Amino acid sequence: MSLRSKLTFGLGFLFAITFALALYSSYDIEVLSNESERILKDNYDSLVYCKNMFLALDDMRTSAAALAQSTRVSFDAHLLDASRLTFERNLHLETGNITEAHERDDVQELTASYGIFASLCARLESQHAGALADLSSAYLDARQFIIKINDLNMEAVERKNQATRQVARNMILSLAAVGAVCVILAFFYFWYFPFYVSSSLSYLTGRMRALLKEAGIKLTVKTRDEALVLLQSIDLLEQRFGKNDELAN
Repeated sequence: MSLRSKLTFGLGFLFAITFALALYSSYDIEVLSNESERILKDNYDSLVYCKNMFLALDDMRTSAAALAQSTRVSFDAHLLDASRLTFERNLHLETGNITEAHERDDVQELTASYGIFASLCARLESQHAGALADLSSAYLDARQFIIKINDLNMEAVERKNQATRQVARNMILSLAAVGAVCVILAFFYFWYFPFYVSSSLSYLTGRMRALLKEAGIKLTVKTRDEALVLLQSIDLLEQRFGKNDELAN
């Protein structure tokens, strides 16, 4: 293999190491990013739904109790309807966003409890004050299951966050290991190739000096540059043997 081919191969090898390290780093970053996005996608929406249901449930209780007492009928009826729609929309969204074990059971219990609570609100809207005594109990039951769903998703976020941190630590270790291997390979190349070129040139320079000495030619150049020594040696040999050829002719 020629020196040029070896140089091309060596530089290509270094480029391949750099490219592989960059590619591996990008892959690790992408995996970590997807893991973080998955946590948000799976659980953050459920936390938002629970918050909205909390607020809507409170508004429903307040407006239904006010309607039973015949105060601000128009305002409270509008608030009750708006809160009911908000709650049911978020409950529907949460039903389609089941991600954790036992979450479906809690959502089903919440749906049943909300059904009882909503029927009591409807009776109070019709000014059946007798339902007011049961409203607090139904409200607390529904609220309890919202809290369970909220806590379940909060625990999942924390658990997955810990898992993501562990993944990040593992990625750092693996990236450090791959980087160390690449550095060792690059260091070996940087050591081997200059050594190969230098030893080859030193050998040629030594042989050339010996030939010049045998031919009685004095090398005048004072330098450690092997390539310059070789070039001057070739020039001196050409001058000596070129003249001899001319004389012979």
